[in-house]
Amino acid sequence: MKYFTLVIILSLTLSVYSQKNSSIKNVEVLDSTNYFIELANFHKKNNNYRSSQDYIQKAIEFAETNQDYQAQADAYSFLGNVYFELKKYSDAIQTYNKSISLYNKQKPSSNQAYTFYNLGLCYVDKKEYSKAEYYFKEAEKIYEIIDIPEATKMINLQKGIVYRAKGENQLALSILNTIVVNHDEEDHFKTKAEALYNIGLIEADDNRYNLALNYLNKALDLSSKNKNLELKAKIARTLSEVHEKVIDVENSFKYMKLHLQIRDSIQDLNSKRIGTEDFLSFKEAERLKSIEQMDRENKEQQRANKFSKLISILSIALISILSLLSLSLYKNNIIRSQSNKLLQEKNQELLLAKEKAEKASKARAEFLSTVSHELRTPLNAINGITHLLIEENPKKSQLQYLTSLKFSGDYLLTFINDILEINRVESENIEIESINVNVKQLLSDLHYSFKDLASKNNNDFELELDTSIPDNLIGDPTKLSQIFINLINNALKFTKNGKVNVSAKMLKNENNISTIHFEIADTGIGIPLEKQSTIFESFSQGSVEINRKYGGTGLGLAIVKRLVNLLGGEIKLTSAEGIGSTFSFDVDFELGQQTFEEVRKQYNENIFANKKVLIVEDNKINQMITKKMLENKEIVCELIDNGEEAIEMIRNNSYDLVLMDVHLPGINGTIATERIREFNKKLPIIALTAISMNENREMLLSFGMNDVVTKPFNPDNFYKVIAQQLG
Repeated sequence: MKYFTLVIILSLTLSVYSQKNSSIKNVEVLDSTNYFIELANFHKKNNNYRSSQDYIQKAIEFAETNQDYQAQADAYSFLGNVYFELKKYSDAIQTYNKSISLYNKQKPSSNQAYTFYNLGLCYVDKKEYSKAEYYFKEAEKIYEIIDIPEATKMINLQKGIVYRAKGENQLALSILNTIVVNHDEEDHFKTKAEALYNIGLIEADDNRYNLALNYLNKALDLSSKNKNLELKAKIARTLSEVHEKVIDVENSFKYMKLHLQIRDSIQDLNSKRIGTEDFLSFKEAERLKSIEQMDRENKEQQRANKFSKLISILSIALISILSLLSLSLYKNNIIRSQSNKLLQEKNQELLLAKEKAEKASKARAEFLSTVSHELRTPLNAINGITHLLIEENPKKSQLQYLTSLKFSGDYLLTFINDILEINRVESENIEIESINVNVKQLLSDLHYSFKDLASKNNNDFELELDTSIPDNLIGDPTKLSQIFINLINNALKFTKNGKVNVSAKMLKNENNISTIHFEIADTGIGIPLEKQSTIFESFSQGSVEINRKYGGTGLGLAIVKRLVNLLGGEIKLTSAEGIGSTFSFDVDFELGQQTFEEVRKQYNENIFANKKVLIVEDNKINQMITKKMLENKEIVCELIDNGEEAIEMIRNNSYDLVLMDVHLPGINGTIATERIREFNKKLPIIALTAISMNENREMLLSFGMNDVVTKPFNPDNFYKVIAQQLG
């Protein structure tokens, strides 16, 4: 209900309303202002705006005569509600402001707070969201002073709507999710339906259409219970648009048809309203009354002007003198102003160019992040199932295929990580690991993995390793693998019937620091001299013909250059067209204290036996893979596909550990973890996520999670993290 009805002191029984109008005159008037307001409300409910406006005008005049500011404020607030109901928002705002100026002379009251709230609604409908936000906050302050906490619910809903309209989606979601979770009472169906609808709009704007449909369907169900036709029409239209975007033509047509049916019903109801002409007639009378008031004020002003003529003449003389002085200053400032204007124009051009470049960079980063993030879910299934099949001792003939499949999955994962890597490097959001790495073993594994690609192009693929290189070094094996995979893959791809050589040579070993020189040389097509200065830029290749013939994204060498720089080295290129290319760089490594196998075996296998783990994951394939990997370690598993049920399961059962997917339908994994921490501080919770540009380990841990495992899982790391939390 968008307007409120003031309490009337005069007691009118139902029998009075059933009598003729003449019987009303016999009622003893105890408070004429409230009496007139009640009559105005009675006629408004019956769509008789002419009579309603007459009575509210009488209420205003009576209150003004008695200098009753509270009554005046109430009357103007009621008049504003009438304008608002008829969607006359400018008239409503003007009238509400009169009411507020009068309320400010009184003690804080619920009527004053609700007038502020209605002003906010007016500005929401006029799409002036900053003003709407201001008035909602003013209403909230008054409700806190007079201690009406229930009002917070409706104000929070409007705040969420305003944040969404302003594009501040995270703020909007934090408020709207709270409303969705906490508002289960029947009285708040409309509030919850509005919240679900706005969450659905946010998810649709972010192209998460399945989540959007989930929220919109819930909102439609609640709006039907609440019989809110306008909201139901908006939800039906949005459902049609989202189904259209996911190419579900049948459902798109169904919901558009529902929208049109509801809209026709609303129009039919509006067509039955009476009194609109009376309302317009009243507005004209009110305008004439305002003109008469202005005329009286003008006459009074004319009388006052007679006494101010002398002052005006003296003022003109003084202004003339000041004008002469100002003219001399003006001439002196002309040249300076022209120079400043030219400088400002140039600065504005530079700012616009900077903004365009930043927007383009941000758009590219967000696109690459979204694509790579979405690819992780199916890739998790591929890598997980491959790992499970290899664990089940397949036949030798099958093992070869599974090994190739595992390599392909790992390579694809590396490629996806490269996309995120280039974005993180450019945004300076990257960390370098310092863990044990066996450089010789790493290169040997890569040499074996690329044999098939070498054979495909009939290349001799050689690996030269300096035996003096220590087995145990401290470095970042992931970054090294990315560098070598990109360089070796390019060398083999751009070379046919030739030779590719990978070498690692010890340059020096002093003070527990080993400096190693790496070199990848090929006899392929080479890089033209004019392209060598740009080949390390993002999305750059030698030419369009090379791109069409050999494929690729143009990210590889850009990533290589940035990663080599992060490792403290500098990539160098020697190349000639038709002869071949050589890429080389040097990296310093600290000597390690453990063997590579010692680092991997950091947990006791017996720690897993008979432990009880709750898996919170909505993807069926990921559920199957995760459960199977845990059961292989004799862990007892339970599955839940949403955050709400997970909270209740943990509240009512005992678990040794929880694996919590971050992206879930309904409340996400971070919010669910916050709720769990309210009653259970000790239960280990590990986040499962395909980390995107907008996520990082520190952010997830801040919600109360103990550790993070990235999808697709690396089995060794997956078991290691679980063992650490169980230990």
